Amino acid sequence: MIEYENLHKSNEQFLDAYKQCLNDVLEKGWFILGNKVKRFEEQFAKYCGSNYCIGVASGLDALYISLKAFNFEKGTEVIVPSNTYIATILSILQNNLKPVLVEPDLSTYNIDPAKIEEKITEKTKAIMLVHLYGKACNMDPILEIARRHDLKIIEDCAQAHGAMYKNKKVGTFGNFGAFSFYPTKNLGCLGDGGSVNTNSEELAAFTRTYRNYGSEVKYVNDIAGINSRLDELQAGFLSIKLEYLDKINEHKRHLASIYETGLKPEFIKPVLHPDHHDVYHIYNIRHPKRNDLKEYLLKHDIKTEIHYPIPPHRQKALQGIVEGNYPISEEIHDTTLSLPISYFHTEEDIHKVIEVLNKF
Repeated sequence: MIEYENLHKSNEQFLDAYKQCLNDVLEKGWFILGNKVKRFEEQFAKYCGSNYCIGVASGLDALYISLKAFNFEKGTEVIVPSNTYIATILSILQNNLKPVLVEPDLSTYNIDPAKIEEKITEKTKAIMLVHLYGKACNMDPILEIARRHDLKIIEDCAQAHGAMYKNKKVGTFGNFGAFSFYPTKNLGCLGDGGSVNTNSEELAAFTRTYRNYGSEVKYVNDIAGINSRLDELQAGFLSIKLEYLDKINEHKRHLASIYETGLKPEFIKPVLHPDHHDVYHIYNIRHPKRNDLKEYLLKHDIKTEIHYPIPPHRQKALQGIVEGNYPISEEIHDTTLSLPISYFHTEEDIHKVIEVLNKF
């Protein structure tokens, strides 16, 4: 059986270091906002090219806090891609703001810059873009639109640790970069975790305070904040894994190149472009008989996933909130299939998947 993911195998080479980290945390007895969090924040900020990194409890919290920092009026509109994971949209709703969905480019699955301006109104104050599957958005036209309309930019980098656009890492183009360290990510911890990255000292100060009950000094609360803190143990694990992130990304890029050259043209593969350094959190193909294809692969002992089976505007939770028709999003969600491409997969695994796929 070729598994889609196996987190034990993906983390196997780090286990001894993880155990040492656990023992160190237990012996020191400091579990929240200690030296390991501070160290990881400094390391990840440097890795990304950000001035500041603030560890939080999850990727969703990173998005929520990023929007919260601007104190937008209730009902303010935020542009967001129509095919994103629901967390992106939930962060907008949690701030009492209105998500305005924009269709993606069918070739990249990222928000289509050519479709953004038609959705901008006098209530639009921000673009929350998503670097989906590990591919950076086409940033130059998005930045120009944001400049022209005076819009804030929040980058959802949950799937794109280390991805680059024109040799610049994601999370550094806008006002905020929001990261998730969910265990399956290229940089994943062993639980939930996230970070907010920014180049603004003012925004960093707000985030640092807001994540900790609105307090910088113990028992002194300057704002009405929340509890959203990356804990010491997860920060320690992330520091260990961060040293290998480029190696993990290059391994996945290599496996992706095998798919690219080996799969028949009938499978729609991720588009390649010299401006983009993709890190393949997910390697997705598209096929009109996606469900049959998934079942066929499983019968041949190959597990796959669908990211994602239901587009946001079809989710029960968003009925009456998100309106409109999104045919491009629906086409993606109806035809996409995620193939095995984890850190533990070998070249032989990928060649086997290709062999089976090409006989479909």
